Amino acid sequence: MNSLKANGDMRSVQYDRFSRILSAAGVYAIIVFLFLIGIIINRNFLTITNLKNVLMACAQLGILCGGMGFITYIGKMVDMSSPITISMSGIVAISCLRFGLWQCILLGILASALIGVVNGIVVGKFNANPIIWTLAMNFLVSGLVRWIFSNKVIYPDTAAAAFPALAAEFSLIARTNWLGLPISLWIMLAVIIIGQFLLVKTSFGKQLKVIGVNPDVARYSGINVTKNVIIAYILAALGAGIAGIFITSMGKVGAYYNGDGYDFMAATAIVLGGMTLSGGRGNMAGVLGGVITVKLLSNIQTFLGISTFVQNIITGIIFILIVYLNSQSLRKLGRDNA
Repeated sequence: MNSLKANGDMRSVQYDRFSRILSAAGVYAIIVFLFLIGIIINRNFLTITNLKNVLMACAQLGILCGGMGFITYIGKMVDMSSPITISMSGIVAISCLRFGLWQCILLGILASALIGVVNGIVVGKFNANPIIWTLAMNFLVSGLVRWIFSNKVIYPDTAAAAFPALAAEFSLIARTNWLGLPISLWIMLAVIIIGQFLLVKTSFGKQLKVIGVNPDVARYSGINVTKNVIIAYILAALGAGIAGIFITSMGKVGAYYNGDGYDFMAATAIVLGGMTLSGGRGNMAGVLGGVITVKLLSNIQTFLGISTFVQNIITGIIFILIVYLNSQSLRKLGRDNA
């Protein structure tokens, strides 16, 4: 940008500044716009019940995105195995209820983390295509889960029939409030804040940025790319695992389909929030804005009576449009690989 100033090309400088402002504040401007639309179309939009439902939905998706954002940041796009990772944590947790509430939660999250370890090793060490591999992982683990449980779902009260109190406590996890807000929302905020700190204030985050911009340069700089990629996938799996506990608790059922659709919703929220699929750009504050935007849009469409299938079409169109506009903007800023 300094060279542009020296050459007197202020038009390019102004465009650069506009792009940076749009990247930082654009998604929150969209949120304000959606709020206004919601208020106009239905008077029940601003009710405590509706806003609380939106926040609870944001919490589950936000926890997932807080982890998956690390994968996008290093240029590995998104984790397509997140649906089964979400489902796995809930299934394992319910299956282990007899060991105690906190023990079953920990075991469920650790089971999800194991998927992240495998993904990280295969993608980071063996340079597998991140989309193809994680998609294959999703199908593989999903098939194994359905085979092991004979294609049946499990319920807390039947899996822990001898411990009805534990089953009840598990079902209350997603319904527990603190200071008037769902505990899942507080955990989401903690995940986003910690994620933002890691990206901005630590050497780990700086290394991830270099990897996202150019992994070859990162290797030549002495950065252990394989290790960082593995850690990023573990963080993504941990986010999916924690989200899975809340999703399973809310539905009171452990099933292989619990995570269906969350991979695409997460990708949409992350890209909408300013992270680029090519890596090296964005932050968790923007990701949070993307999560709120996706859930507000879904809420408004529900008020309008739009079916789930049509909502998926609209979300898909928005995702394609945002990726296109984002890529065009980055190319004009000199990021031809975007």
